[in-house]
Amino acid sequence: MTHRIYGMSFAGVYQALVAKAERKERAAQEVYAVTAWLTGYSPQQIEACLQSELTYGDFFRQAPAYNPKRLNITGKICGVQIETIEDSLMQEIRRLDKLVDWLAKGKSLEVIYDKYDK
Repeated sequence: MTHRIYGMSFAGVYQALVAKAERKERAAQEVYAVTAWLTGYSPQQIEACLQSELTYGDFFRQAPAYNPKRLNITGKICGVQIETIEDSLMQEIRRLDKLVDWLAKGKSLEVIYDKYDK
């Protein structure tokens, strides 16, 4: 099954994540930081992706170096348990959603990294 989000514009979806964080008085750079931690993209590479025609699915498919500690990201997002999602691409997308949710809930980058870097 191909999820609609895979074909959506990376820039459009990512800007929605940034807007969610900013509504909670968090900085766009914090979203860049958690995205870089998860995927291995640098903030500059993320910015370049935002200026391209890249799809959201391809952003995750082409991730330079997934953080092995991302597997510690568990829990529910949108009512679905992340670790039970069978589609590995969707699992990565939901992991980023979870990280942005943590930011939006007021957690600092240090707290987020400490939680998952164990």
